[in-house]
Amino acid sequence: MIFKSYILEENNKNFDKKAYLFYGENLGLKNDLKKKVKSQFKENEIIIFFQENLIQKEYLLIEEIKNISLFEKEKIFLIENVNDKILEIIKEALPILENQKVFLFAESLDKKSKIRSFFEKSEICGAVACYPDNEITIKKILATELKNFEGLTPYNLNLIFDNVNLDRAKLRNELEKIKICFKNKKIEADKLEILLNLKVNDDFNQLRDEALDGNKFKTNKLLSETVFESEKAIFYINSINQRLTKLYEVRKMGDKNIENNINNLKPPIFWKDKTKFINQAKKWTISKINNIEKKTYNLEIKVKSNSIIDKNFLVKKLLIDICLLANL
Repeated sequence: MIFKSYILEENNKNFDKKAYLFYGENLGLKNDLKKKVKSQFKENEIIIFFQENLIQKEYLLIEEIKNISLFEKEKIFLIENVNDKILEIIKEALPILENQKVFLFAESLDKKSKIRSFFEKSEICGAVACYPDNEITIKKILATELKNFEGLTPYNLNLIFDNVNLDRAKLRNELEKIKICFKNKKIEADKLEILLNLKVNDDFNQLRDEALDGNKFKTNKLLSETVFESEKAIFYINSINQRLTKLYEVRKMGDKNIENNINNLKPPIFWKDKTKFINQAKKWTISKINNIEKKTYNLEIKVKSNSIIDKNFLVKKLLIDICLLANL
């Protein structure tokens, strides 16, 4: 059976099936739903498995389900990183589930996925797609979480929104920081900018934009002036990828009227960035964007898999490559 994620978000009492499969690229949404599961079943014993553990010992889940004591709490099972390999184990477990429930969490699953198809068609299971958030869902969370705070002006709301960039997981982190910082429930713009670390973010974003614009002089100047932090290498790569994704969306609409394409973007480009973005969109073709996206993908793998490489040097080299390609 297929469930819409927002229905389960708004009413977690709907967890009445034997098993649920949450899949998709929205990690923040999956984390929110996981918290709702734990909240609804807080009186139960929650057991967390990773698929690889259950594959290695295929009767482990069955044994845990059958191992019931009159003096123990009912068990709720959370299984991480699942794919089609675990389907047969789940099929075997479903008939013996009584008051226990199983919640599975997966990355993106295409329509050919066997486990997705099984959960969508089953009357005793639920399949929940966790698609990326949009401007409406992010701002709705902001308004709900900060409804008792003074100073949530359109300017402050946009500051937070632009900083998280449709990333729900990052939004949750920023909301936690805001609630701790503004204990008096009064948001002040200057303190909010410092809290969100906007100065550091703006410095890199300015460098990124000059590189994408192909401005060699300003790019070289900013490369020498910008303070890079090795632990933020993934943030730098994500910042570049986010802008490339927006440029790709514009070019995919066609080349006849770039500015009109930009006006049709959802969510819209922040007004302060619009002029710079228009110049970039005119320079970056789909083939150029694909070229750099391959470089950012390979760099991200290097950064995550090798702790001793010079991350700052590699990010700087990437920016130089971007600047050179923008002028071709």
